[in-house]
Amino acid sequence: MNLLKALATVSSMTLISRILGFVRDTVIARIFGAGLFTDAFFVAFRIPNLLRRLFAEGAFSQAFVPILAEYKNQRGSEATKLLVDHVASLLALSLFAVTLLGVIIAPLIVYISAPGFAATPAKFDITVDLLRITFPYILFISLVALAGGILNTWSKFSVPAFTPVLLNLSFIGCALWLAPYVNPPVKALAWAVFIGGVLQLAFQFPHLARLKMLPRFRLNFSDEGVWRILKLMGPAVFGVSVSQLSLLINTIFASFLVTGSVSWLYYADRLMEFPAGMLGVALGTILLPSLSRHYVDQSSEEYAKLLDWGLRLTLMLALPAAVALALLAVPLIATLFYYGAFTANDVWMTRQALVAYSAGLLGMIFVKVLAPGFYARQNIKTPVKIAIVTLIATQIMNLIFIWHLKHAGLALAIALGACLNAGLLYTYLRKHGIYQLQPGWGIFAFKVGVAIYFMAAVLWVTSGGDQAWLLTSSLSRVAKLMWIVVLGAICYFAALWLMGFRLKDFAKRAA
Repeated sequence: MNLLKALATVSSMTLISRILGFVRDTVIARIFGAGLFTDAFFVAFRIPNLLRRLFAEGAFSQAFVPILAEYKNQRGSEATKLLVDHVASLLALSLFAVTLLGVIIAPLIVYISAPGFAATPAKFDITVDLLRITFPYILFISLVALAGGILNTWSKFSVPAFTPVLLNLSFIGCALWLAPYVNPPVKALAWAVFIGGVLQLAFQFPHLARLKMLPRFRLNFSDEGVWRILKLMGPAVFGVSVSQLSLLINTIFASFLVTGSVSWLYYADRLMEFPAGMLGVALGTILLPSLSRHYVDQSSEEYAKLLDWGLRLTLMLALPAAVALALLAVPLIATLFYYGAFTANDVWMTRQALVAYSAGLLGMIFVKVLAPGFYARQNIKTPVKIAIVTLIATQIMNLIFIWHLKHAGLALAIALGACLNAGLLYTYLRKHGIYQLQPGWGIFAFKVGVAIYFMAAVLWVTSGGDQAWLLTSSLSRVAKLMWIVVLGAICYFAALWLMGFRLKDFAKRAA
């Protein structure tokens, strides 16, 4: 399989999900705005969502896929199916217990994750109610991640990439049609999370059945493969998901700031997730299985070349995206969210967070490429050490920045922490001889820089003043933003083409 084609497939599925995600956030912003109820929901949703990224898509996937690839390539289908059954059974049983506990101790979880809410009993109580509805999402989505790991190992990338679309459809449907029938209306968003989790899990079943990998409930606590996965998974919680832990701690800080701060950070983070998901998550998804196979085959040269390929694509696509996000912050926020209860002040406050986040986009996506370089080799200790250093540094920056920059300072700390994380991962990969720079990096980076400079000039001239975006109609904003984005992309890629870049130069075969 051509990895560039696989990347395009995963990115296109992610694009559909992200577009619907923006529709969902536009609907939420228009109906609910940025205030007490949205702060409560975003905290309630962030907790199971954090657990999803920590244990499901994060630590679990990075521990599970390399072992699964080893079984698939070396031990045959029967042993692989047995491993899948044992892992799925233990995971489902553990998650059921975690979900039940989370529902019971929801008040304590809210108090720990957003202690500032305790000063406003109404906000605290509604957050607890919403968390009890959303918490089972961790059960459903973790099993979805298990299914996705199996499908990705068999190079069926499009199905897991499309699955998040169902959550966004659930959000949109519940916000539009369920909200008028529940009290308070924000509970419709919590039920959307629950329904979306069920839909995503059900969607995976037929595809697993076609591979003859649909799990059966068979517990075996002595399975050697299961224990290897658990051994990798524990420390991988830190190694993979340090940015998510930082986001949770940021929520604690933000809960002490003015009402709306949690929501402003949420909307800015959603915009950041668009390029991060389309490129970072997609690259990490397709790289890990091939890196794992190269490691099993002891092909160190191809291993290094694959990492280099990922890093070049990241620089070429993520850096212009970061520049564009910073330059077009107000046009993007105004076009997507400036409706109904979402005020002009919300636009300016969200802009501050988005500009701060954009400084770390390149680092965030580099982490998605560099971390699999360790996990494919079943090396957990090095990323864990780096993650702990990054987490501590991020919280120190939070304490420094929050006094003057408020919520934007929290976003800036996350961004700089991601850059530090990526830098340390890169340094250790080079130090241990896992990755060697391939020839031509200097001229490659220079050409990318020239193209970005040209694109930035075009965006700066065509976007105009920020204030004007708040005074035009919504239809005019949409049309103008689409024209500017398309023009910027054309200018960037045309500049690269004129300097000798060709699509075929980035073709890469899977292991």
